[in-house]
Amino acid sequence: MRTAIFPGSFDPFTRGHAALVEQALRLFDKIVIAIGENVNKTSLLAAEQREKLIRDYYMGNANIEVIRYSSLTGDIARQVGATAIIRGIRNTIDFEYERTMAQTNRRLFPELESVMLFTPAEYSDISSSTVRELHAFGINTDEIMPDGIKLENYL
Repeated sequence: MRTAIFPGSFDPFTRGHAALVEQALRLFDKIVIAIGENVNKTSLLAAEQREKLIRDYYMGNANIEVIRYSSLTGDIARQVGATAIIRGIRNTIDFEYERTMAQTNRRLFPELESVMLFTPAEYSDISSSTVRELHAFGINTDEIMPDGIKLENYL
């Protein structure tokens, strides 16, 4: 079984993230969505809430596993038996950052491949920080959240 890990803060998980998972499922048998916990970062949703949101969205999909972690991504990838790290690219800024991370991961974890997937154009303007900002101003975010997921249900 080909397993890939899709790490991120997912604060919150958006349509863009969901689109990347769908792309990754065409390449891998199993995707482990790994929610990174950073206690030094102020979040909109607690890690438990993010985990619940993603689990709710993928309920019944045996090809998706959702976990939380606070270690190096490569270490958790090894633990879950992943052979690849999935990363999303929306623009050139993402590309430069992800290229650097891929090179670092290659040095530390040579058995892991970094797989860069381009976010579909219709979602390339969506980021978790945009969702957080819109929410702070009371703007409805349903259009940029995965279908059927209402951010308010997880706050």
